[in-house]
Order: sequence, then C-alpha cells, then structure tokens
Amino acid sequence: MQYTISVRGKSTDIPILPFLAKNYPGIPHHEIDSVFGFLERSTLYGGRPFTETQISDADVSKLYSVGIGVRIPLTNHYAERDEYEHNLPLLDKYHRQGNAVIITNDALGRWIRDDFPLYKIEASVIKNIDSHQEIDHAFQLYDTVVLPMKLNEDHDFLIRIEDKERITLFANAGCALTCPSKICYPSISKINKYKGGEFKCSQTLKYSEMHRKVDFQLEKLAPLGIIRFKLIRAKPASNAVIKRVTAF
Repeated sequence: MQYTISVRGKSTDIPILPFLAKNYPGIPHHEIDSVFGFLERSTLYGGRPFTETQISDADVSKLYSVGIGVRIPLTNHYAERDEYEHNLPLLDKYHRQGNAVIITNDALGRWIRDDFPLYKIEASVIKNIDSHQEIDHAFQLYDTVVLPMKLNEDHDFLIRIEDKERITLFANAGCALTCPSKICYPSISKINKYKGGEFKCSQTLKYSEMHRKVDFQLEKLAPLGIIRFKLIRAKPASNAVIKRVTAF
C-alpha cells in the first residue's frame, strides 16, 4: 500500500515529521510515497487558494532523508506557455526521482513531461475522469490518475480497470464527494493568478458542515487491486480512517 498525504493546514513553523506523526498516526514512513501541499508561491496552484507556504526547505530535506517525496499541486485550470516558463525555477528546484506533480491542464502536463522527465505526473481528481475510455486516454500522458471519490463505491467499475497500479483513490473525502457542480475549482484557479477573482461554491456552509469527512472502507478496496490512496487531513477527534489504513 502506498499513500500520498495532504499537509493542508500546516504552517512552516511546524516541522513536517511531527506533523505527520500527529495527524496521520500509525502510518510508517515506508508506506508514504509523498506529501502534497504548497511550496513557494506559484500561479499554477489550484484546488485551494494559496495563502502561505506549507512545506519549507527544511521540511523537504527531512522528507528526503526518510525516503518521502513531494507532490506539487499544480492543478490550476489555466496555464499559458509564458506562465509555465516563469515557473521553471520552481520545477527545476524539485526535479528529482521520487517527486511528482499533480496536473489538471493537459498542456501543462505535456510541457513538464518534455522538460522534466524525472517527475511522475498525476492527473488530478479535478479532471473528473470517470470512464474506462477516459482512463485509457489519460494513461497516454499521466503516470497515475486520481479517480473521483464517487467511484470508490463502484466496485464493478474498479475491477474492470486494467492498470490498477496506476490508479489512486481517496482514502477519505470532504465536501468534494457530495458537491453537485464543483464550481470552486475554476474560481480558485482564477484567484491564484493574483489578478482578482471571486471564490464560488455550490454548497451552503450549513450543508458543508453537515457532510464532513467520510472515511472509505479500505478493507473492501484493497482486495480489488488498488494499492494507491490519498489521505486528506482528518479532524483531530477522529482517527477512524487511520485505523482502517493500518489494518493491512
């Protein structure tokens, strides 16, 4: 089993290894493929508005020392060639075996593939790849594909995927699982360009609060041949998903 772990909510004042131990107890370092979060500022981030660096240079060094890579969430919907070239120093800094980038924009993925071959390139869940035909097409560019959370319950669909080792599922889920339109993603993509923009959400705060983290039953997914999972930060009061993860 391999896990890629979110460090959302972490500040650079908190060392990375104690953060992982506190928020993801019981997961040994050798099972963590990578962690994902914001490094230095970039207009190519998506998913969440960039407010501060979450993974410091010291954190990166510590991760490397225990065999954990970084996964950079360059999931912005929009990417121009000149903008990509402006971000070349960022990409060059972390270009090494074991690191990865998460991508929504296919053109950005192709540019990185050509110029930075050591990165693993992952198709973001934001792409909403939800058919076998779309998976096969994505595999032509992406090393791994993150599937929408709703497919965790469709075991017949998962069984019929041929290259299961290249599939990543969420071990737990937040508001994205029940969101009817996911309009937040393109709105955040615009915000992260630092040219204005407005956050948009299709769910009321009350609805979102009622549908907090959902812990998927990994003991039912692992036997299907799925070995790659993403973990988002659970509420401090709940370790349920961790208990399921460490059952294997």
